[in-house]
Amino acid sequence: MKLLEINSEKFNVDIDLRYATDNNFTGNKVYNYNKCFLIKEALDKLKKAIILAEQLDYKIRIYDSFRTQEAQKKLWDFNPDPNFLSDPQKGSPHSRGVAIDLTLLDSRGKELDMGTEFDTFDKTSFHGNHLVGKEATINRHILLSIMTIAGFDFYINEWWHYQLFNSREYPLIDIKP
Repeated sequence: MKLLEINSEKFNVDIDLRYATDNNFTGNKVYNYNKCFLIKEALDKLKKAIILAEQLDYKIRIYDSFRTQEAQKKLWDFNPDPNFLSDPQKGSPHSRGVAIDLTLLDSRGKELDMGTEFDTFDKTSFHGNHLVGKEATINRHILLSIMTIAGFDFYINEWWHYQLFNSREYPLIDIKP
């Protein structure tokens, strides 16, 4: 499978790859590249999501997309919780180039309130958790609507994670960007 690069010049998105920095749950850089990739099928759906977001006066911010198996192992070694991370022995949808972690920005470039930060690994991150308040619940529903209308599946435990349906049917990609 070929990975295609997503950049903010070509696509109207904001890119904040958290694992390319120490601003993530590990407190350390997880990978040494600062580029965003998906396979074509996922990228085509992301393009639809970008248009849908724009129609509502939002912009997509990407936190993570393709992730090497090496990076997946670093995350798993730090927090081996199968409720939030895929065991690298099985492979992650991210390591197949079919998953993306993201949020929405308002017209001023401010992140919408989603009730938790990206990579908050507890039940407050679950879709449908109304303990996060009305505004965050509405914002999560907006993001979910955009992404599902664009053709993505969602992961129930993470409001930020979307992937292609049948993601495990795609091969792991053994490439270093």
